[in-house]
Amino acid sequence: MFQFTDDCVIGIPEIDDEHRRLFDLINDGMRLADNSYAGDRYAQIKEMLEELDDYAEQHFAHEEKHMEQIRDPELILQRNQHMHFRDKIRNWSFADINDSEQQQALLAELMEYLARWLYHHIIASDAMIGKLPQLEEWMVKENPCEFLDEYRTGIQFIDEEHKELFRITGRANKCLHEDFTYDGYDEILGILQELRDYTKRHFKDEEDYMERIHYDGLAAQKRAHISFIDRVENIDLDAVDGDPKVYLESLIEFLLGWLINHILYTDRKIPLE
Repeated sequence: MFQFTDDCVIGIPEIDDEHRRLFDLINDGMRLADNSYAGDRYAQIKEMLEELDDYAEQHFAHEEKHMEQIRDPELILQRNQHMHFRDKIRNWSFADINDSEQQQALLAELMEYLARWLYHHIIASDAMIGKLPQLEEWMVKENPCEFLDEYRTGIQFIDEEHKELFRITGRANKCLHEDFTYDGYDEILGILQELRDYTKRHFKDEEDYMERIHYDGLAAQKRAHISFIDRVENIDLDAVDGDPKVYLESLIEFLLGWLINHILYTDRKIPLE
């Protein structure tokens, strides 16, 4: 069964309660898949998926309304992610499967996928709700990518690698705001590839350190890291081509916001060796 762990709590009680309920519904699906009853369960599966779809619809509506009220800059991205979740439920068909064991296997596969998606979505996206300043406020800073003393963890190599992440992100931001052209667009994409590569290296170094000191928060850190890498590796190049400046501004804002939030509320808890 899938657990709603402390690292899934985003600090908005209504949303946290609804996330718990979504996990409960997914676990109901897993129990249905594990049931040893050998008969055709298409009707049961259909009913369960309809309940999950209805509840997800309510939850996403509440979440998006909250984001609208606070003018959260991630709202459009969140809507797209929510649509992907709903489409996955609605397009998953059991209609042509008469064998109950195949139904069980397919249901288990779907529930595992949805639980994994939901966890990554909460960690990588929902955790940022209300934490990102408005784009115009964020970007008017003289240097929004400056590494400040408040970001220091006290662990020298981690702080140095965080500085490098800020430096790489700063290069992309500078390129974006200095007479942006399609030549600059190509340069930014190259910088983003550099950021992907360096982030993977940094996360590995950080995880190796936490493993060495037997840090009990390692598992949660790994999950957060995986979710962030998933987000960065799945940049929507079609959106970049459609309106590259707007898309890249939003992406850089996300990268900075996630990194700052992760350092302040997660990495600074890592103890010294």
